[in-house]
Order: sequence, then structure tokens, then C-alpha cells
Amino acid sequence: MASRPSGNSVFSAAFVRTADGWNGAEVDLSAAEIADDLGDAVQEHLGLSGDELALLCVEVEDEWFAIVRYQGDLEPRAFLSDAQAGLSDQLGELFTELAGVAPDKDTPDLGVRPAGDFELLSDLGMSPEELIELSMEEGVLPADTLSVIAERLAFAEELDRLR
Repeated sequence: MASRPSGNSVFSAAFVRTADGWNGAEVDLSAAEIADDLGDAVQEHLGLSGDELALLCVEVEDEWFAIVRYQGDLEPRAFLSDAQAGLSDQLGELFTELAGVAPDKDTPDLGVRPAGDFELLSDLGMSPEELIELSMEEGVLPADTLSVIAERLAFAEELDRLR
């Protein structure tokens, strides 16, 4: 089962917050078949061992981006820039599942509609309103939006290093 949308590139990286700042690693999600596989990939690539805060950032060029927050034994919290991402491929399906949304298959051209946990970055300095506004900004690519978010949360250097 292919997890990449045809014609679009996928970039995924995970970041863990440490006492010295953020550390990141590129994460291969091509083998992910269920939502739990995403968390397993983050844990494996970052070497997580406890209650660390980790963010998985995924961008599908020209289409959508997702951020998933992992912390210890808590349930993952997910934000998806477009609720319709699940219509494009298996990877999108996994993220819509994590975000708790069902794409509207009857009206696929609804436009960009963010979905999921709008507050997952609130305690890190990004309000729900800012997150929604950034994700809906017309003409801005998902990679650019993630760069702005990374800058605000102080892991832009790590993101740039991995790209």
C-alpha cells in the first residue's frame, strides 16, 4: 500500500524538546499502515524514553501539513491543515484519523478546512487562532507554513537542517 500521494513529495520530521532546545530527525513514514505506526516511528527516530515532548511535522507539497504532539503516555494530539487530506492517500487517512475527522467524500471541493486539536501548540506559544490563520493563508505552501510555526516555536534551525 503506497503512502505517498502521486505527484507530490512528502517530508516528515520529528522534534523533541530538551533542556538545550529542540533536536530533530527526519522520519520515514512510508511503512506506516495504522495511526500507531506514526508514533512508533517518532519514538524510534528520536530515541524517546519517557515523558519528552515530541512533535511530528509532515508536509505534503502543495497539499496539506500535519502536526502531531506526543508526550509520554498521553494520547497523541493532531492538527491537520485540511480535513480533506484523507481523500488523497493512505498517509492522509492516518492523519485524519488522528485528528478525529472524516473527510467529506461527497463534496471533496470544500476548500481548505483545518481540523483536529487547534490548541496543541498553545502552551508552546502559538494560539489556536494563529494556527488556524496560518493554515488557511491563501497561496502559502504547507512547507512555508511549517517554517513559520517552527520559527515561532524555536526549532526552525533544526527543521532547515533536515530539509
